[in-house]
Amino acid sequence: MTSQHRSWGGVYQCPLCQLPLAQQANQYSCAKGHSFDCAKEGYVNLLPVAKKRSKDPGDSREMIQGRRAFLDAGYYEKLSDRINELALTHAPGAGQALDLGCGEGYYSHRLFRAMNAAAPMTLDGLDISRAAVRYGAKRYPDLAFCVASAYDMPFRDASFDLLLRVYAPSRDAELLRVMRPGACLITVQPGPMHHFAIKQLIYAEPRLHSEDDSVAEGFELIHAERLQWQLMLDRSDMTEAFLAMTPYAWKLSQEQKAELCRTGLGCELDFSIRVLRKR
Repeated sequence: MTSQHRSWGGVYQCPLCQLPLAQQANQYSCAKGHSFDCAKEGYVNLLPVAKKRSKDPGDSREMIQGRRAFLDAGYYEKLSDRINELALTHAPGAGQALDLGCGEGYYSHRLFRAMNAAAPMTLDGLDISRAAVRYGAKRYPDLAFCVASAYDMPFRDASFDLLLRVYAPSRDAELLRVMRPGACLITVQPGPMHHFAIKQLIYAEPRLHSEDDSVAEGFELIHAERLQWQLMLDRSDMTEAFLAMTPYAWKLSQEQKAELCRTGLGCELDFSIRVLRKR
């Protein structure tokens, strides 16, 4: 039996012609006859084949499984909690939110839980990885998930009061398009020292992450901070999960990875968090 997709307020638009999408049973369609089926897990795929850059874009299954195990163990819970605090402070009462590049929905569901406890709201998750979205939709039925590109989002203009972007690349113009006037955008990027100890194992002359303090036209910066602490992993399965969810899985040798799993892993966590408001 298929489950009906969770649709919030009819915010979808057709990714082919940009006309509004309407839901009937387990399908979305537009006035021009383009249609998109809802998956049994509860998400809808709004990434047309013509707009894919590869057969199965987004994170690999190994990265997804590693990230899921690592995040479920609570190692980044401090970051999630801080995101939620900033959302409640700067976007209280946000009725509709979007997690851009949501992956399996870890930050999405925790943000929804924190904000919905204060005031009723709905939350959409978007990611280009179908495997990640499938898992999120199955695990978090209170959220709405879609497979789509952050560069060409299948949402109508001015749909959201709050956007969350953790690492996800995007276009500023497209973010502004889907945000309502006065809406907030919370972004998370690697800070200068993020994972520096691991970079020292890989590069002869490791570089700090560069910081971009620019503010795109149409936004105003209302808050900025760095969140830092030391990550210590003394379980080999968690070290394997952490490495699998990062690009380091391909840059470290098998011997280096085995040694880290044997001895434990310690490195810096450094997140640059900014809150911007649409002018």
